Amino acid sequence: MATTADFKNGLCIEYNDQIYTIVQFQHVKPGKGPAFVRTKLKNVKTGKVIENTFSSGVKINTVRIERRPYQFLYKDDMGYVCMHTETFEQLTIAPEMLENADLMKEGQIVEINFHADQEVPLTAELPAYVEMEVTATVPGEKGNTATTTALKPATLETGAEIMVPLFITEGDIVKVDTRDRSYGERVKR
Repeated sequence: MATTADFKNGLCIEYNDQIYTIVQFQHVKPGKGPAFVRTKLKNVKTGKVIENTFSSGVKINTVRIERRPYQFLYKDDMGYVCMHTETFEQLTIAPEMLENADLMKEGQIVEINFHADQEVPLTAELPAYVEMEVTATVPGEKGNTATTTALKPATLETGAEIMVPLFITEGDIVKVDTRDRSYGERVKR
C-alpha cells in the first residue's frame, strides 16, 4: 500500500480493477479546501490515457511490473511463441498484446512486461527500431518529386508494408521505427 505522497512518474498502480502507470502528476494545495493530486494515468494493457484526481493521502495499491527479454521464435495459430533469453522458458503471446507485429522477424528480441506477483504477461514491446530488407518496391522515377518528401510503398521481408523514399530499391536494408511504422534510414552493409 502506498499513498498519494508516494506518487512518481512510472509508478504502476491498481485503479478501478485495471493496472495503470502514472504518466504525470501534480500536488495541488488550494487556498480553500483540502489538498489533492491531479494525475494522468496510462492503462498498461490498452494504452489509453485518462485523467484522474485523488484526494491527498488516499491509499493506493501499487503493482510491481517486471520487463523481461524474450526472443521471438515463430508464429502459430495460438499467437507468437517467444523464449526467455536466460531461462529458455517458452511463452505464447496473444496477437492483441503486440502492436505492429508484422515488423517482427524470427530471432528478434521482444520486451514483455509481467505482473510480478501473478506472473501474468501484460504487454509486449518491439525495440524502437528494426532493420529489415526491402523485398519488393516499384522503381522510383526521376523528376517525380512534386513535394520535397516523395515516398513510395515498399514490402519488407516479413510482409509488412511501409512508405520509403524514391531512392530505395529491392535488396536494400532499411531501419524502420516500430512505433509509427516510418522509414528511418538506409543501412549500409
